[in-house]
Amino acid sequence: MDASKVLDIARTELGTKESPASSNRVKYNTWYYGREVSGSAYPWCMAFVQWVFAQAGVPLPIKTASCGALMNAAKKSGQWVTKDYRPGDVVIYDFPGGAATDHTGIIEKVTLTGVVAIEGNTSQTGSQSNGGMVCRKNRPYSQIVGVVRPNYQKEDKRMGNTPSPAHKEGVEWARKNGILTGDASGDLKLTEPVTRQQLCTMLYRFAKKIGKI
Repeated sequence: MDASKVLDIARTELGTKESPASSNRVKYNTWYYGREVSGSAYPWCMAFVQWVFAQAGVPLPIKTASCGALMNAAKKSGQWVTKDYRPGDVVIYDFPGGAATDHTGIIEKVTLTGVVAIEGNTSQTGSQSNGGMVCRKNRPYSQIVGVVRPNYQKEDKRMGNTPSPAHKEGVEWARKNGILTGDASGDLKLTEPVTRQQLCTMLYRFAKKIGKI
C-alpha cells in the first residue's frame, strides 16, 4: 500500500462540514466513537485522519483522537520523523499559543517553505484547529512539530523492484551498469519520486560510465 490511496480518499472529503456549524457533529466522529456525538469535547481533526487511514486499510501506531497520543505512540514505534517529510505523512502542528500539539492533517505535497496538507476540522479563514471543515491548507515548516510515517513500506518493497514492461529494458541496463543501485537493502524504489540529489548521483554515475569524468 502506498500513500496515493490515502490521499485519494482524503481528497474526496474536501469541503465536508460538521452540521450544524460549531457542533463537532460530523461523520468522522460518529465512526470513531461508534455513535453520534457533538459539543466542545469532540474536536475531530485526528478523527478525520484516523477515518481516512482506516478506509485505506493503512494502520497507524494507535487509534486515538489525540494529536499528542499519536505522536507519543509513533515515537515508541519508530515512526516519528522531524525532517524530510513526504506525501502521506501525518503531520502534527503547534500553532502559536495553546497546547504543544494543536492540530493534524495528511501531507499532500512538500514545498520549499512548508507543506500542503488535507486537514479536518479547520477552515479557510477562521479557526485553524477547530474550524468545522475539511480543507487543503498551506502550512510553514515553523508550525510543524513532526510527522508520523505510516507503514507503507511493505507493499512498496514488493513493487519497488519490478519495472513495468515499458521500462524494463532501461531499468535492467541502469542496474547492470551501476547507475541505479537502490538502498542498502537492495530495494530499487522504482515507484518513488527522485530527489535532485539522487538525480545528480545517477547522472554522475552515467558520466563516469561513458568516460566523461
